[in-house]
Amino acid sequence: MRVQTAAPAARPAALSDHRPVRVTGPRVAHLLERLTGADDAQRARVAEEFWQDATGLGTPLVEEIDGEPDHRAVTFLWRGHRATRQVLLMANRLVDREHLAGSLMERAPGTDIWHLGLRLRADHRGSYRIAADISAKEPPADPAVLQARLRSLAVHAARDPLNPLSLPTRWDSADASVFALPDAPAEAWTRPEGPTPAGRVERHRTPAAALGGHRDVWVYLPPGHHRDEGRLPVLVLCDGDMWLGRIGLQHTLDALIAQGKLPRVAVLAPDAVDRATRGRELGARDAFVEFLADELLPWAAGRWPVTADPDRTVVAGQSLGGMAALHAGHLRPDRFGHVVAQSPSLWWRPGLPSDRPQKHVFGVPWLVARYAAAAPRPITVHLDVGLHEGSMVDHCGALYDTLHSARYEVTRREFNGGHDYACWHVALADTLIRLLGRAPGRRTH
Repeated sequence: MRVQTAAPAARPAALSDHRPVRVTGPRVAHLLERLTGADDAQRARVAEEFWQDATGLGTPLVEEIDGEPDHRAVTFLWRGHRATRQVLLMANRLVDREHLAGSLMERAPGTDIWHLGLRLRADHRGSYRIAADISAKEPPADPAVLQARLRSLAVHAARDPLNPLSLPTRWDSADASVFALPDAPAEAWTRPEGPTPAGRVERHRTPAAALGGHRDVWVYLPPGHHRDEGRLPVLVLCDGDMWLGRIGLQHTLDALIAQGKLPRVAVLAPDAVDRATRGRELGARDAFVEFLADELLPWAAGRWPVTADPDRTVVAGQSLGGMAALHAGHLRPDRFGHVVAQSPSLWWRPGLPSDRPQKHVFGVPWLVARYAAAAPRPITVHLDVGLHEGSMVDHCGALYDTLHSARYEVTRREFNGGHDYACWHVALADTLIRLLGRAPGRRTH
């Protein structure tokens, strides 16, 4: 992971060796050697021994590579049966969705072991799911027909049964599994061994005239918030249904507060409602910013001891939510003093169909041009982006350069991962500690 706080003469290119390369890991290589020339009974015994080892180790298998201390061989496994035709790995941003056949697992001959190994840099973190094809028909030979079949199969991908670490999903049919290699950024919080003072999560129906009605909002109130200790800093966070409804960010906040890494902080997190509503409201939408600044924050201040100081108010979001956070800082620095944009969808511009993302930008991204043309706002901006996110890396680099040239207090972090809550969760906690764990004081520009 690289955190950039000052613009060099030219941004360093992302290291090429973070890209995945198919390999055969040492354990699978040994397995294949043992299977060579084996009869049916021997193959069954070898396979059972392999599964016993894999179950004890957990999956994916992570193994060192001779002569490459900065990389690991990461082997994903699936236990099939006689009806299994093919097995597809759906690893976040490690899969080419336009060529899904490239992510099909291989079967160890004469066994129920399906495997796919990738050489990955040792600081990778990510999520994945696996889909097994048990249809009656053999896989089609025609590449276009196979691609269509695999697209249909991907919808039914499930978590890895041998991996205890999982990540809830929102609009997919099953949760994902998570893995982190040895050099991946560490979680800022420590898992409590005993009882930890817990805040509470409430779900409220709030007025949202700017959005044409009402909106459900998830609210986190920290333990001891009722004490007379001044007003609480506030995190306004997009996609509350994910962060507080599914992922359990509240438990992370409880741990960070108990460990003294964060002050008591309140979280206001609007629900995304559904895919169509999210696409229609997030991005750089004036109405959504008006809702956050002029309806949500005053509504919360009328109920709980939350601050109105922008220097103690963070607005954060991911993907389209990252765009919403950046737009909020641009339009309303009087309410939002800190912006955290994780993998922001800087391809977005007014007039694009909300249901059809445009990954390619011709010229300067629209919001980058907006920041460049305006007087600097009294805000700090933090950008996160994954090295496996394609053009998003360049878009974030362009925004970082623009903000730095305009003398904003801006930081940028590139993590070795994808468009992934598994990465955003760890990075968000770290950034909140940096922004809210320090002594208050307005920035000057």
